[in-house]
Amino acid sequence: MGASDAPPQPTGVNRSGERPSSDEVGETTDEATVHEGGVQLERTIGLVGGLAIGVGTMIGAGIFVFPGIAAGKAGPAAAASYAIGGLVALLVALPASELATAMPRSGGGYYFISRALGSLAGTVVGISLWLGLVFASAFYLVGFGSYAVELLARVGIALSWPVPPTTALGFVFGAALTGMSFTGTENTAKLQNGVVALLLVILSVFLGYGGLDALGVFGRSSAPETFAPFGTTPIITTAALVFTSYLGFAQVATVAGEIKKPGRNLPVAMVGSVLIVTVFYVATIFVATSAYPSATLAGFEETAMVEVAETFFGVPGVVAILVAGLLATVSSANASIMSSSRAVFALSRDALLPKKAGEVNLTYGTPHVALMLAGVPVLLLVASGRTAVLAEVASFLHLVMYGLICVALVALRRRTPEWYDPDFRVPAYPLVAGAGAVASFGLIAFMQPASQVIGAVLMVAAAGWYYYYARDVTLKGVL
Repeated sequence: MGASDAPPQPTGVNRSGERPSSDEVGETTDEATVHEGGVQLERTIGLVGGLAIGVGTMIGAGIFVFPGIAAGKAGPAAAASYAIGGLVALLVALPASELATAMPRSGGGYYFISRALGSLAGTVVGISLWLGLVFASAFYLVGFGSYAVELLARVGIALSWPVPPTTALGFVFGAALTGMSFTGTENTAKLQNGVVALLLVILSVFLGYGGLDALGVFGRSSAPETFAPFGTTPIITTAALVFTSYLGFAQVATVAGEIKKPGRNLPVAMVGSVLIVTVFYVATIFVATSAYPSATLAGFEETAMVEVAETFFGVPGVVAILVAGLLATVSSANASIMSSSRAVFALSRDALLPKKAGEVNLTYGTPHVALMLAGVPVLLLVASGRTAVLAEVASFLHLVMYGLICVALVALRRRTPEWYDPDFRVPAYPLVAGAGAVASFGLIAFMQPASQVIGAVLMVAAAGWYYYYARDVTLKGVL
């Protein structure tokens, strides 16, 4: 993609009277995102790294929190609920893949929406994405602390600290992950690859054995139960509940400016990560509901998979699944902190946030100020220990972005600007994008009123920031 074919760049002035610098106009290559002033961010993340970001962000609550709750609501048919959630995610991943190959820049959904729908929509989505990922990261880190404390307790180590151990451990690991992100994207990607690989090995062994056991290979009888004991409606409502498990695939697009060979790797990583986690989620429900009746699983609540693991493998199984839970929460937090910083970085490059936020460290080639703006709020939220509601608010903000990504695809296809030349095109795009938008916006209706109100307030505040600070910034070529 040459400079003349590049997506539109920011023009105009911001609130301080500064015009975006000339190095914000440039091109992308397979090796780096290049600007007139030099290299912005190097492309150091390969296909495996892209898949690890998507899979690592998603495999978490879907396996380690929701199975007992979902089985209690839909019975064994909760497997169908997960499949529906995967289908909805796929309807968004396909449009996002096309947009990402046309605009392989940092910022993901923010960048796509701002170029298609304008700087106001882009600002609201960009700030919402930043905050949503901050909230999600804090939730993951508190979950990490909980799993770590439970694991230590199972091996006979009880922590007695002035500060709640779950909070302290989450804070320490959050600081460590943020610090690692400072030293280079390649280091962060290597950690993500290793964590996700080990996590998938543990889960594959556990689910493989459990699946064979459920099929009677080991002579064990499965719990007899009707597939949909509560009818068909709970299958849909449960799909809305567990959809929060599918919020990770778009984080691949958020770091698109650092993905090698983006025309090939971006679509494969986004679509592939959705398909991989869907298989694991459906297998998890199959194994869990084969080991215990739905009512029993519902009684276990968030610890259902720990109990299932103990049934199959005893104490070693409990330790293994707790370790897997630790790995899942670490990988989710790691990917979310990195993606959140890239949303800030993209907003700054477009002069919608102060230019300082987009500075790149000359030693490590990472956006260090943006990382601070992502990591510090995460640590403050972890220290507060109050993250449960914020997790669903993060889902609200993501679903708004997903719906607008689908709208952005339709807008750009109809307008067909000169620079829009994606390497991947969605087949039957009006149908796919339309269904993705309706499904994304529709799932918001099933959320708690408190989460809906908080999410709406944050979006209004983001719009207020735009009118206060960045209303004079325009983007060439937008609709």
